[in-house]
Amino acid sequence: MNEKLFAYIAACPTAFHTCAHSADMLRAAGYTELCEAQRWEIVPGGKYFVTRNGSSLIAFRVPAGEIAGFMMTAAHGDSPAFKIKENAELPDGNYLRLSVEKYGGMLCAPWLDRPLSVAGRVLVSEGDKLSVKLVDLKDPCAIIPNVAIHMNRNANDGMSYNAAVDMLPVWMSSEKGSFRAAVAEAAGVAEDAVVTGDLFLYNPQSGVSLGEYISAPRLDDLQCAFSSLTAFLAAGESRSIPVCCIFDNEEVGSETKQGAASTFLYDTLTRLCAALGMDGSEYRRLVAGSFLVSCDNAHAVHPNHGEFADRNHTARMNGGVVIKYNANQRYTTDAVSAAIFRTVCAEASATPPTPFPPGSSAASARVPACRYSTTPTAPTCRAAQRSATSPIRRYRSTPWTSVSRSWRCTRPLKPRARRTPPHSSKLSPPFLNTPSLPNATGSTAFSEA
Repeated sequence: MNEKLFAYIAACPTAFHTCAHSADMLRAAGYTELCEAQRWEIVPGGKYFVTRNGSSLIAFRVPAGEIAGFMMTAAHGDSPAFKIKENAELPDGNYLRLSVEKYGGMLCAPWLDRPLSVAGRVLVSEGDKLSVKLVDLKDPCAIIPNVAIHMNRNANDGMSYNAAVDMLPVWMSSEKGSFRAAVAEAAGVAEDAVVTGDLFLYNPQSGVSLGEYISAPRLDDLQCAFSSLTAFLAAGESRSIPVCCIFDNEEVGSETKQGAASTFLYDTLTRLCAALGMDGSEYRRLVAGSFLVSCDNAHAVHPNHGEFADRNHTARMNGGVVIKYNANQRYTTDAVSAAIFRTVCAEASATPPTPFPPGSSAASARVPACRYSTTPTAPTCRAAQRSATSPIRRYRSTPWTSVSRSWRCTRPLKPRARRTPPHSSKLSPPFLNTPSLPNATGSTAFSEA
C-alpha cells in the first residue's frame, strides 16, 4: 500500500497534476467527466466527476434507488512550494537563477541544498486558440544553495530567510533563455508558442519506508487525497450519494474560485439534484441528511519537543485516526459529529479483518481507534470559520495543522478492514437521525497520524 501511495505522490508534483492523475484513476474506474460549461445528463446508477481550473475535482456516484443524502470526504491537492515568477530568469554572469515567491507557509530550511525539479501548467498558442498543457521536468534541474559555515558562522544560531534573496534557486544552466526553452520542450511546443504558465519548484525524491514510518514529500495532503480517493473507489453502494472532493488552494486560505470556500461544491450538488429532477426543497432535504469528513494531516507529538503538544491530547505516531477539535470552530467537529465518527470507527474495528484495498497481500487488518487532538492555536482558513448554521458552509474544507511541510515522517499505511465512511450505508440518515442525536447534519475534521 505504501508503494501505491508513493506512486500517487510521484505523479502529483502540483495541484494540476493531482487533479489530472485523480481524473485518470476515475476514468479507469468507469467514471464520466462532466463539464461545468455544458448541460449535465445524470442518470441513477451513474458515476461522474467534474473539475474546476484543472486543479480541483469532485467525484460522485448516484444510487439506483431513493437517495437519502450526501456522504462526503474532502482533502486538498496543493502543498507549500515556491512558485516561479512570470519573468523567471535572473542572469548575473556566473549563474542563472530563478525568481520565485512562496506559496503557502513552509519551513524554508528543508528546501536548501536539495535537488529540485519544476512542474505545473503552461498556456500555449495553437493557431487561433489557447491550450493548457501540463509540464513536469521530472529530473533535478535546480537547487537552492545554502551559505557555507565558513562564510556564515552564525548559520546554526537561528536563521531568518528572505525568500527574495536566500531562497532563489540556481538553474542547471547559466545560458540565458535555457529555462524557458526547457519548459517549452517539456510541453512539446515551440518556445515562442508558450504564452504564460503556473510553474512551481518541487522535490522529486521518491518516498521511502523507514521501518515503522514513511517519509515522502507532499504528504500534506496527498496522503489523505490518495486514501480518500482509494476508499471512494472501493466503497460499496448505499442509499446516499458518495462524494469525493480534492480542492486546490487550501494552503493559501481556500478563498479562490476553485478552493473549498468557493461555490464549487455547492454548484456541483445543486446541479446534480437539478439534473435528477429535484427541486430546491429536495436538495435541502438531502443536505439535512448529509455528513462530511474533512481529511488532512495532524501533528504527532515531537520526539524532541513534547512541550509543543497538549499533554492531555497528544497525537501519536501509529496511534490511529485523529479527530481535531477547536472551541472557536476553526475545526467544525462537535459532539454530534465526533460521536458519529467514533461509532463508525468502532464498528469498523469490530468487522472481521479483511485486506484493504482489495487485492492486498496482508493476512489481516484492522481500523485503529480514534485519538483526539485539540489545536487552539493552529493556523486556519476562513472557510472553516463560517457559521455552522449553514449546511453548505459546514461542508467546506477545514484547515490542516502540519508545519513540517517539505519532507516529513508519518505512519505507514497498513492494510485495513474494509472501511467506507462516509460512504457506508451505516451513515445513511436512518443511522444519523437516531433519537439521541439532535441533528444529523455535520462535519468532522479527521486526520491520519
